[in-house]
Formats: sequence, structure tokens, C-alpha cells
Amino acid sequence: MNPKRNVLPYWLTAPGVLMTLAFVALPLVITLSLSLFPFLPGGGVGEQMTIANYAEIARDGYFHEIFTRTFGLAALVTLFCIVVGVPEAYVLSRLSERWRAVSIVIVLGPMLISVVVRTLGWAILLGNEGVINKLLLASGLVNEPVKMMFTFTGVVVALVHVLVPFMVLAVWASLQKLDRTTEQAAESLGAGLSTVLRRIVFPQVIPGVLSGGLIVFALAASAFATPAIIGGRRLKVVPTTIYDEFLGNLNWPLGAALAVVLVVIVLTVSIGMNRFVERRYKQVFQ
Repeated sequence: MNPKRNVLPYWLTAPGVLMTLAFVALPLVITLSLSLFPFLPGGGVGEQMTIANYAEIARDGYFHEIFTRTFGLAALVTLFCIVVGVPEAYVLSRLSERWRAVSIVIVLGPMLISVVVRTLGWAILLGNEGVINKLLLASGLVNEPVKMMFTFTGVVVALVHVLVPFMVLAVWASLQKLDRTTEQAAESLGAGLSTVLRRIVFPQVIPGVLSGGLIVFALAASAFATPAIIGGRRLKVVPTTIYDEFLGNLNWPLGAALAVVLVVIVLTVSIGMNRFVERRYKQVFQ
């Protein structure tokens, strides 16, 4: 056997491996190493390794509240993306080719615009003098503007709009493998649309829901621009806190420790949820 043919796959994957090492692995290693050094007053970094930064995160209730808010936000955004994205993907898969192409452009269109621009658009809509409040006041439904900016609800709404296309695409890819004869068999036995969707369609697209949910959860937990603009300075989440520690307090070791804890929790939740769903719907993954 020609040895050159054996090493060819390794040469083909080498550029991707080098890119991953340079832009993913190396920054993570640097961040982890930075988190193990103490912070010196005035913005310096000490020389002796310590776990004091992680101990501070573990015992400080302020950080507990921020992490709870961050992952509560990520879980809620993921849930709403599933509720919105799964039916949308199902409708998309049932359209004719012409309308499907148009619909895909509509779904992917927002992804072609910067997340900052989309978030600023929501800031205009949600403000006290924004479009939504003006419509509510003009219709007489409210007597004074409803506070939506700098609130948890406003951040959830904006993040769902930003991240729901990822869910739609993941579920739509799973729907391409769906056996439609099972739906027809269920309908012939008297099952209604809701029963078909709940008992037939949804279990078969669980892989797409899982992959889309993990993507949305990770992106929502690590989102910075949307919580910073819509949530403001008071509604702290972990990414905005990391930003403040790095550039505001110049406490790089504590900021790095927060980043490491965030990555570890996201990976732990993602792996745990992946195993749980695979066991719950193991017949789909076989």
C-alpha cells in the first residue's frame, strides 16, 4: 500500500487543525493560565499561581446572581426558539420550491446584518418613545409607556429574534430526512394535526432540535452586544461582567476566571443535555 495515500487525509485536515489550535485552543489556554494568577492593585498581574479568583467567584453572591441570570436567560431564549423555530421549520419544509426559496431568504436575511444593527433596531422598537409604545398609546391599550428597554423581557425578545434562525435551519435539516409516510399512516388512523406533530413529527426531528438548542443556548449564554444594549448597565450577565472586569476594573485574572467558568458550565450543560436527550429518544439516534 502506498504510504503517501495514508498520510493524505492528515495533510488535508492540517489547515483546519492549525486554525483550530491558533484561534480556539491557544486563546483558551492563555485565558486559563491568566485566571490562575492574582490581581495586583493598579491593574497588574502577580507572578505566583493561585486559585483565589475562582474562590472569589464561588463565595461571592454577586457572581452567583449573575450566573443564575445568564443561564436562566439562555434557557428561556432556547425554549422560545424551539417553540417558534420548530413550527416555522415544519411550515418551511411543506412549502413549494418557489415559496420555500423566498422563505429561506426571509429566515436567513437577518443573519446577513450585524447583530449590533439588529439589536439597535430593537432598541428603537422597545424604547419609551419607540414604535411599539406609540402604537400602544395610540390604540388606548395603555395610558403610559410600557418599560421594555433595560429589562430582562426586552433582552429575551431581542435574543430570540437574533438566534431563532439557527434553530430553524437545524430543524429544517432534520425534516429533510423525515419519513412522510408515517404522517399519512397516522392521519389514516384518525390522528389530528396536533397529534401528528406531537407524536410523529417532533420525536423524529429531535436531533435537529437538540443541535439547534445547543447552538442557541451557547450563543445566548455568551451573548454580549444584545444584553449590553437592551439590558443596559444594570442588567448584568456574565459576558458584560467579563468586559467590565477586563476593561473597566483592569482585573484581567478575575475576568479570565469568569470566562473559564462560563465555558465550563456551557460545556457541562451541553454534554449533559445531549446525553439525556439521546437516552430519552435513543430510537431516533440509532
